[in-house]
Amino acid sequence: MKIIVPMAGRGSRLRPHSLTVPKPLIPVAGKPIVHRLVSDIAKVLKQPIEEVAFVLGDPAWFGDDVVQSLTELATSLGAKASIYRQDKPLGTGHAIMCAKPSLSGPAVIAYADTLIRAAFDLDPEADSVIWTKEVENPEAYGVVKLNKNEEIVELVEKPKEFVSNQAVIGIYYFKDVAILKDKLQEVLDENVMNGGEYQINDGIKRMMAEGKIFKTGTVDEWMDCGNKAITVETNGKMLGFLHADAQETLVDTSVTLENSKIIEPCFIGKNVVLKNATVGPNVSIGDGSVIENSTIKNSLIQTETSIKNANLDNAMIGNHVKYNGNFTSISIGDYSVLE
Repeated sequence: MKIIVPMAGRGSRLRPHSLTVPKPLIPVAGKPIVHRLVSDIAKVLKQPIEEVAFVLGDPAWFGDDVVQSLTELATSLGAKASIYRQDKPLGTGHAIMCAKPSLSGPAVIAYADTLIRAAFDLDPEADSVIWTKEVENPEAYGVVKLNKNEEIVELVEKPKEFVSNQAVIGIYYFKDVAILKDKLQEVLDENVMNGGEYQINDGIKRMMAEGKIFKTGTVDEWMDCGNKAITVETNGKMLGFLHADAQETLVDTSVTLENSKIIEPCFIGKNVVLKNATVGPNVSIGDGSVIENSTIKNSLIQTETSIKNANLDNAMIGNHVKYNGNFTSISIGDYSVLE
């Protein structure tokens, strides 16, 4: 089994946090989004992963440190890491085709701005499985249309009239991904574009037209990381799951507590110092950060950051930040938000 991960976009909706760190590498509950996504997919598949292929953007943005991080991720799963580049943002179908040498055999394709919680077996009768989640407002999503056999017969983007409430979440399984590769090659050769881009859906529709069987794989939880508000919400949900699972150490043994309290669930990284602070619930704090004279809940704070005299709720704070709630002089860069 292979996992193909297109992650070339910069993540403009998550600025300023994605100005210096690619969005898929922003940590949620202590681990980068893409690390959690790939690891969780591997658990769901319940079979050996032979290769993880990552499609990255500009090397100036996705540099050697990113390549090293992703290589270590693949290695941790006992898999080979393959790195490809998408030089121009020409859509989901184009991104997949940038990994053409890896497009053979059974594979999962997953876009690296979402997290899932799921437990199910792949349908052996299906040529493809498209992960979906039941939503209350299907008109805001791309949804699947099913026939009486519960097979997917059409993909409909933001339907004005009700088609189904099963939204496509951006994770796909193909029994033989080479078939999708051939169809996407046709799309590229014929210059079939939607919105100025080559889309995976156009390849999928050609597979459906040839009678390939598509089934749904529903997930228990679908957690987006598209912008600050929902990333903070996703961080809280993931902390709750991890705390209930009790399979990861969420509070490092090197944490220094001075007259402070941690309200679970929280992730507290290495060498974090808490002085006269109450932290939690649903807070992640990255390595080397210092929290002093503060109360923080429902928030995500990255590494080597200093927070003093603050009362924070639903906050997202980046790396190497110095924040004092009693500030009189401030220096704030592009895209920063204080509310």
